[in-house]
Amino acid sequence: MSDEPVLRVLGRVSSPLVDRSQAPCQGDEGGPEAVVTLEPDLAPAVRDLAVGQEILLITWLDRADRSVLRVHPRNDPQQPETGIFATRSPDRPNPLGLHPVRVLAVDGTVLRVSDLEAIDGTPVVDIKPVLGPVGERCHDSGSSASR
Repeated sequence: MSDEPVLRVLGRVSSPLVDRSQAPCQGDEGGPEAVVTLEPDLAPAVRDLAVGQEILLITWLDRADRSVLRVHPRNDPQQPETGIFATRSPDRPNPLGLHPVRVLAVDGTVLRVSDLEAIDGTPVVDIKPVLGPVGERCHDSGSSASR
């Protein structure tokens, strides 16, 4: 067994944002609606997503600089350099993007979502629901170790 993680690209983002300079730092700072097109074999995994649901879209920021370890937060040179793990910079050793979005439409394996700052063509590697308060969470059959 290899200790190297293997990620499957589940789909891709289609967005009017075509380059990093156009993208807001966070989706709720002006991210547009976007479309996430997943692979057809994932239809059973999409089945229970609902319009209006809040989800975390997890992306692989494929155009990130993986050698960056310190940045000026929000690209502001007036801010002191900060270790990458204390920021949300897309440039980082393992460039995973975490995007809280709302599902606006579901059509098979195509999702339309709100407020997504990911740029066009960004690979999607996972989708998870945003959890509500403890008492309102669904109890599923998955093991807690795998969540």
